[in-house]
Amino acid sequence: MKIRGFSLPAAAVAVTLGFAVAGAAQAATVKITPLGSHEGEFCSFDRAMVFEDPDGTRILYDAGRTVAGVDDPRLGKIDAVLVSHMHGDHVGDRHIPAVGAGACGRPDIATVALPDTLSVKIAAAKGARIVTGSEMPSFFAAKLKEVGGDPQKSELVRFGASRKVGGVTVTTVPAAHSNGIAPGMIGGPFAEMLSKAGLTAYAGPPTGYVLTFSNGLVAYLSGDTGVTAEQQVVVGDQYKAKLVVMNIGDTFTTGPTEAAYVVNELIKPAAVIPSHANQPSTEGGKLIAGSRTDIFAKAVTAPVHLPLSGRTMVFDGAAKCVSGC
Repeated sequence: MKIRGFSLPAAAVAVTLGFAVAGAAQAATVKITPLGSHEGEFCSFDRAMVFEDPDGTRILYDAGRTVAGVDDPRLGKIDAVLVSHMHGDHVGDRHIPAVGAGACGRPDIATVALPDTLSVKIAAAKGARIVTGSEMPSFFAAKLKEVGGDPQKSELVRFGASRKVGGVTVTTVPAAHSNGIAPGMIGGPFAEMLSKAGLTAYAGPPTGYVLTFSNGLVAYLSGDTGVTAEQQVVVGDQYKAKLVVMNIGDTFTTGPTEAAYVVNELIKPAAVIPSHANQPSTEGGKLIAGSRTDIFAKAVTAPVHLPLSGRTMVFDGAAKCVSGC
């Protein structure tokens, strides 16, 4: 091969092309847009995020209660919906009628999405796949059929396995939490019996996700979890996650100090996005002193990027935020 009159040996050409490919992948970016209840803030019920691969694949993670129905203009094209577990604040038992409804600490979630759930309604409306692990896929398949969707689009990926959605590899990883299906999501006499007995239906273990994007970025989405050994062995050592979306809500999940331990000692990523704070974390887009998010941010050694609703953060393959943080 000749470059400007000079001949290069084959090995040098291979190295040169390798660096060019690696550089192109690094230049490609992943866009992450939180879909919270109040524009420019990080509020109590905020869980939902849209991840967009450089190839345009868009994945909605834990729609919860802050997506304003299937017509929420922030959704756009959705190729896949991920649900970490069946609790209403993640799968979407109810939701806001519009962005900004209610207060940041107490959004208006009076719009009921049961028995179908908001996640199912969005997947059906968008023609998207629902990719989950454990025993959840059969439940979602039945729900998709009920609403006129395609039950085949509820896809299983159990621990240790992966599925491709466009340019994104979706892997499920263990989480330590509960995962019952509330009677209101089921309906009929069986739901009445469960409710009377104070029980939920079995949905198997909850999950977290590892997403590997086409630019090389590896992101861990914790879902709701306590501290687990898998966060080091699987998420950190095996998949080498560079970006972590970590629940910090306390009582129901890891609190801010426990979550900081996971980040600092077990996974050791290059960047982290807090989630599931269960309280207003910002006012006017600025971090509230003494909040769980503030405690977490001060305890974590990696850069912390606030998930301000509607503000798109852009990351390169090494989890460096190049825009919007």
